[in-house]
Amino acid sequence: MAFRHALQLAACGLAGGSAAVLFSAVAVGKPRAGGDAEPRVVEPSAWAGVARPGPGVWDPNWDRREPLSLVNLRKRNLDSGDDDVASRVDHCKAKATRHIFLIRHSQYHVDASRDKDRTLTPLGREQAELTGLRLASLGLKFNKIVHSSMTRAVETTNIISKHLPGVSMVSTDLLREGAPIEPDPPVSHWKPEAVQYYEDGARIEAAFRNYIHRADAKQQEDSYEIFICHANVIRYIVCRALQFPPEGWLRLSLNNGSITHLVVRPDGRVALRALGDTGFMPPDKISRS
Repeated sequence: MAFRHALQLAACGLAGGSAAVLFSAVAVGKPRAGGDAEPRVVEPSAWAGVARPGPGVWDPNWDRREPLSLVNLRKRNLDSGDDDVASRVDHCKAKATRHIFLIRHSQYHVDASRDKDRTLTPLGREQAELTGLRLASLGLKFNKIVHSSMTRAVETTNIISKHLPGVSMVSTDLLREGAPIEPDPPVSHWKPEAVQYYEDGARIEAAFRNYIHRADAKQQEDSYEIFICHANVIRYIVCRALQFPPEGWLRLSLNNGSITHLVVRPDGRVALRALGDTGFMPPDKISRS
């Protein structure tokens, strides 16, 4: 208890990033309980900072873009007073809604040892075609496609993009597959080394903070953005965006080529319109490898 109290005191004196690293290291290094041992206490997640809201309590400033938090209240015009503050707050308010489509890559050759050899299977290529057709049928003006730099995501992107001509594509390492955070409850068939959570978790959390947030105040029209990546990344992002415990990411399941649709409103509220949708695929084309 003394050690935990010391950590809490230390975290209070650190900026958000440093505190996150501290808590992340503690969570990774803690051994699991087993058998008749006491139930495992889940430490604060790397993204939680010093305090996490209680169950059912929505944090309106989850993306650090809540207008009032962006205004320096100490910098106040004495002549205009409260009117000046209200004007600056209004200037920081988002006006548009972001529609975020998270696409899981199609089926690939899982037995290959190197990423460059983990290419799409014939079925995977069919799945990507079907996903591309589905996205095109929505009749939306997509703004961009951001995709993981891993081979299976790149190939999936290339096929889907043929159905969305003119939409720009951007590759990023942030969306590569990995182990975002130690799952709770644990599973027996997948146990990466603790260091993998430490390395991958920070990167995937960075992807969340970089890409999932309310629209910029300068954005005037609603946007429709596609992110093509991996199951672990998408499941973690969904839990974080909805402010569900991120340790539960492995309780979700996603088919290959599936579409997950998140909506981020101007006030920061988030809605999940679809999770792992493959209803547009014939049953014999659905897989989850």
